[in-house]
Amino acid sequence: MSRKVAGWTCAVCRTAPAAVLDHCHEHGYVRAPVCSSCNTLERPDHLYSNDIRVAGRYTRLFDADAAGWLDHWHRCPGCRTRTTLPLPHLAAWTAHTACRTLRPAHREGRARRPCGVLRVSWTGSQNAPRSCLLTVSVDFCPSGEHRVLAQVPYLEAVGRFRSWLAETAPAVAAAAGPDCLDGLPALPRPVIADTSGEGLALF
Repeated sequence: MSRKVAGWTCAVCRTAPAAVLDHCHEHGYVRAPVCSSCNTLERPDHLYSNDIRVAGRYTRLFDADAAGWLDHWHRCPGCRTRTTLPLPHLAAWTAHTACRTLRPAHREGRARRPCGVLRVSWTGSQNAPRSCLLTVSVDFCPSGEHRVLAQVPYLEAVGRFRSWLAETAPAVAAAAGPDCLDGLPALPRPVIADTSGEGLALF
């Protein structure tokens, strides 16, 4: 892999040399070459195959540098056509952005701080959207070891994401949707490298 990306710049931070090819596990598309740091940042913090811890790095992914990361994820034509994210990323977004105000807080001195560890799990998959359910909870909360904050149907989570995407990254939202990629192939294939830009910073 290091030979394949040799000479490329990370497509996300655009400063460090690329080390791996980041790809969408759900649709099989190669997104772009990225550095080890960005690849680690992008990877969901899985506890189990359908259960992830919503770590502090999601503040950067969905708040501080949201537009850049959304553009990167939507390099996958499958996600772009469906105007969504891979299921683990959508689950993390739902917990971090749509449900974090539900997280209980406890007084520490004069301040109140969110307690416990935020996590989200799901049943089913995006391939059966009507039966897929996301469960957002808090571990190690004094008021309950595993306190459920919300249960969000997959289709509702997708709808919330699309509305948020249109406000947060309108350019990304404008390039998404089924009308933009009617010819999406049935079989996954790599995204073609675009080397017509400046240097090797574009993919």
